[in-house]
Amino acid sequence: MFSSLVSLIRSLYRTNALIPIHKPYFDDKEKEYLCNTIDSTFVSSVGKFVSQFENEISSYTGLSYAIATVNGTSALHTALLLVGVEENTEVLTQSFTFVATCNAVSYCKANPVFIDIEPESLGLCPSSLKAFLEEFGEIRDDGNCWNRSTGFRISACLPMHSFGFPCKINEISAICHQYNIPLVEDAAESLGSFQYDNHTGSFGDCGILSFNGNKIITTGGGGMILTNDQKLSTRAKHITTTAKVRHPWEFVHDEIGFNYRMPNLNASIGLAQLEKLPVFLKSKRSLASEYLNWGQKHGFLFIQESKNSSANYWLNTLVTENRQQRDQFLKETNENGIMTRPAWTPMHQLPIYGNYYKKNLSNTERLFDRLVSLPSSPIL
Repeated sequence: MFSSLVSLIRSLYRTNALIPIHKPYFDDKEKEYLCNTIDSTFVSSVGKFVSQFENEISSYTGLSYAIATVNGTSALHTALLLVGVEENTEVLTQSFTFVATCNAVSYCKANPVFIDIEPESLGLCPSSLKAFLEEFGEIRDDGNCWNRSTGFRISACLPMHSFGFPCKINEISAICHQYNIPLVEDAAESLGSFQYDNHTGSFGDCGILSFNGNKIITTGGGGMILTNDQKLSTRAKHITTTAKVRHPWEFVHDEIGFNYRMPNLNASIGLAQLEKLPVFLKSKRSLASEYLNWGQKHGFLFIQESKNSSANYWLNTLVTENRQQRDQFLKETNENGIMTRPAWTPMHQLPIYGNYYKKNLSNTERLFDRLVSLPSSPIL
């Protein structure tokens, strides 16, 4: 069984060398744009490519504003600050996520509250979110939602579109609206993913993207804040550029800001990559079809886009029978030069986040024990 998968992957990627989980693809276009940037001497956070990259991401995603940052984590940190996350507040999120999601909450000195995922999309479960709020949430006279058990304000809800599969964000958005909770989407992995024809990151107050080296397009290191709110956009641009007040020559800063602006050098790579995104998406859907067929032949459930959504299939992922089979799967594929990976260790199982609310995470734990991600680089 495992040998047939190894053979399939080697035939798809046409190599006997190590096949990584996800590697970037570059051609002469990146070199051309990089050389243009170097020749301009504007290689840092000032330059035309940063603004152009923001405009093109805004156009592609259909959001009014896009603010480029040095990485996805900085984008998420900023987005949480923008919606009012602060010390001694709570952020409703999922334990099934990469650690950067919770780290951004911690940077704001807030407390993560772990809600279970639903197995279809691997994203935050609307039913579990609603059950938590029915038990603990109350809207007080100040208009905010508070946790009646802890006495902390619930300052945001932070779902993630895991592996590029849109979560049930429409339902989550409706619940957040009902309880007056700001919604920030961790869409780090989901550029090119849509639900109801709307791009991920467009359903809440703001969303974020990542352009890390392993994402569907990369800038080396980079992120983006997405929003339709002009005030949030203006403030995001201000605090990510050290809160510097515009002046012809003086250096005036009116609050504590962050040096989070994406360099022009990175943005030039992003522009070249964005031109290839339609080709990357087409290749990934073809690869997903190959894995789906293999899974059906050998009795493995393959994670697919859910109804009314279109996923970018950033990481193709299947479900094994149990932890033992998962580990055997990982062992045999990696020993044969096929890089496969389990899901991230759930946040509530990490010592640094083990003391936060973590009731009823059965789907999170069951799927962590069973999921395997397969090589997912586009084949060009």
